[in-house]
Amino acid sequence: MTSHLVTFRLTGEGSGVAQTIREEGSPHVIHTDAHPAFGGHETAPSPLAYALAALTSCTQVTSQIVARDLGLTLGKFRVAVDAKLDPTVLATGAEGVSNFTRLTLDVNIETDAPEDRFAQFSREVERRCPVTQLYRRSGVHVTTSWTAKAPALQEII
Repeated sequence: MTSHLVTFRLTGEGSGVAQTIREEGSPHVIHTDAHPAFGGHETAPSPLAYALAALTSCTQVTSQIVARDLGLTLGKFRVAVDAKLDPTVLATGAEGVSNFTRLTLDVNIETDAPEDRFAQFSREVERRCPVTQLYRRSGVHVTTSWTAKAPALQEII
């Protein structure tokens, strides 16, 4: 079996706690600034906010891939994350691991999938989402809540 790897190459440049990041081959630019608790000035989202945003976005992208594989139709998404970080390792150099201690992901999706298929779908998304796995395998306690909402009725014109 041949494995195909997708390569990501990024470079960051900056000074102080602000940085500009570019992905090779992409026109997009990411600007970061540290959270104010770590000396930032709120000129851009913090790297930690981007890391959590990656979870919400990757959950949605993975959901679309899994839905396609399972033959499910999805509508609008609402993905919210609540994360707790003990800053003592980062800010003071205390012993331990500088990581989120726990994270709660709340996913609401418009779908007409039956309950059993939606449960199968959500388990598969969590298993296949690289960012979810990144957090879980790094020791973060991840709690998820998945809610299927009936698709909104569209007006007939």
